[in-house]
Amino acid sequence: MEKEKWLFIDSGNCSPSFNMAMDEALLDWHSEGKIPPVIRFYGWNPPTLSIGYFQKVEKEIDMEAVKNNGLGFVRRPTGGRGVLHEHELTYSVIVSEEHPEMPKTVTEAYRVISEGILKGFHHLGLEAYFAVPKTKEERDALKSPHSAVCFDAPSWYELVVEGRKVAGSAQTRQKGVILQHGSILLDLDEDKLFSLFKYPNERVKERMKKSFRNKAVAINDISPRRITLEQAKEAFYKGFAEGLNIELEPYHLSMEEMDYIHRLAYERYENDDWNFKR
Repeated sequence: MEKEKWLFIDSGNCSPSFNMAMDEALLDWHSEGKIPPVIRFYGWNPPTLSIGYFQKVEKEIDMEAVKNNGLGFVRRPTGGRGVLHEHELTYSVIVSEEHPEMPKTVTEAYRVISEGILKGFHHLGLEAYFAVPKTKEERDALKSPHSAVCFDAPSWYELVVEGRKVAGSAQTRQKGVILQHGSILLDLDEDKLFSLFKYPNERVKERMKKSFRNKAVAINDISPRRITLEQAKEAFYKGFAEGLNIELEPYHLSMEEMDYIHRLAYERYENDDWNFKR
């Protein structure tokens, strides 16, 4: 039986505003029936702190530290917590809510999409599996996370290796379309990450940092061989094709499409009202 064709875009390293605008534009075009579902890979230039749609900058983020580290800053259209995008492969998946393979619930759709990421880890030789909170306490903890840091704890169907989270994802549904995007960590600078958030005091910061080490890990801290970005791209490209049972077709954006994305980046994702006012 012929496999369904999805588009594949590797947009390389882009600015924070362009990255978020492109995900939104792909969602718009898919909702309008202009393009089929899409898998996109991308990186960040400069390295960037992205925050979830509902986070409060003033309360949670040390903007001075963001500036001092030369980082970009952007608010995502998806929920979740703060992510430092530096040594990682970032992916996004854009697919209709009505797609026959997509479950109606957010959690189950998350599991189906993340099957591609799971297979990608297996291609890298890592025994990844889905996190499923077992106890009521674990489930309740997901509803009220203690930390502004995304990788602080795995949520439903997040990917873990040896009990620690290796990929963090977030999802939104708009205009009848699912947008799921996330970070696959290759390496991680913990000191830099923890310098970007506000804490009641130094003791709390150190305690959270210590706890974080037990909960999250980068691929190159557990892989028997060093994984490059290119190797990761190859593994996760295969992983998505297998996990979603699709054929990926390279797609190159037209000048008009690029202009649309740049305009959206400027109007929304470079706008202080969007990034700071929540």
